[in-house]
Amino acid sequence: MPKLKLFLGGLFVLLVVYLWNAAWRVGPVPGGLKLLSHRGVHQTFHRQGLKSGTCTAQRIDPPTHAYLENSLPSMAAAFAAGATVVELDVHPTRDGVFAVLHDWTLDCRTDGKGVTREQSLAYLKNLDIGHGYTADGGRSFPLRGRGKGLMPTLNEVFAAFPQGRFLINFKSNEAREAELLAQLLRQHPEWRHLVWGAYGGDAPTFRAAQLLRSPQHMAPAGTDLRVWSRKGLMQCLGQYLALGWSGWVPPACRQSTIMVPLNVGPWLWGWPNLFLHRLKAVGTEVILLGPYAQGDPGTSGIDSLAQLKQVPADFSGYLWTNKIELIGPALKASHAQTKKD
Repeated sequence: MPKLKLFLGGLFVLLVVYLWNAAWRVGPVPGGLKLLSHRGVHQTFHRQGLKSGTCTAQRIDPPTHAYLENSLPSMAAAFAAGATVVELDVHPTRDGVFAVLHDWTLDCRTDGKGVTREQSLAYLKNLDIGHGYTADGGRSFPLRGRGKGLMPTLNEVFAAFPQGRFLINFKSNEAREAELLAQLLRQHPEWRHLVWGAYGGDAPTFRAAQLLRSPQHMAPAGTDLRVWSRKGLMQCLGQYLALGWSGWVPPACRQSTIMVPLNVGPWLWGWPNLFLHRLKAVGTEVILLGPYAQGDPGTSGIDSLAQLKQVPADFSGYLWTNKIELIGPALKASHAQTKKD
């Protein structure tokens, strides 16, 4: 009899925990699904054996378009395909201006040499950012010559897309990059609303959050700079997996942005709706990534129609994608079909 009581008691506790964390208890978070385009429309690459520092321009998929990442045409195409936010990468030049390019050095993608941030803007502006792309091991370079002079400055990006939203990736851990960004926005307060978020090195990321909350950078309600760190992300997910069954949201998950891999989401208490409501209540947005894979140093996204089908139908957050030109139109067509039905 005592064993039966113990069994029934345990069963009751499990039932209470299940019901307390049942996603169907709440509806979708208002706001709907939004798309975050990583690097704009760009040349994707295979991830097998990918290591940190690999020249990804030398392993691209056979091109289906001529867009080059982090260029103005690629960003325009991303917004046209349905992106809410476009992610871009910045490096300060010797002149104190942000150049928009992913790589720490120029040797991989361009016809230039050396560390990106050690060059003058004039030198960078003369480079071909499509020079190094090859899909066949160097036998041909289909984009060579198409990127001459296409490396933009951050000023040029903001001027070109006055209604856009951008996620800035600081490629270093130098706090001075935050100072440069704050100085730029002091000179152009009309651009403040364009900066949706920042990530990368902790020093510039969190310094930027401090500076852009100051009185001279006051932005409309709800547009505080969203920042996060890899360490904070791991703390948030780990603590929530351990204790989130109680409804408690760890401090690391609050007033932040959390990136959740597609294959990790179902393990989170209350996934998706209740989880999203809990985080929304503490001022946190959720970005859904592609599946986590052991040993992959890159940022995978929702990059195929098969992966898109795995996204919960009422997920209300941001989808990170490297294939906005595929995912954006597919979502639009799906929404159109839903309205017809």
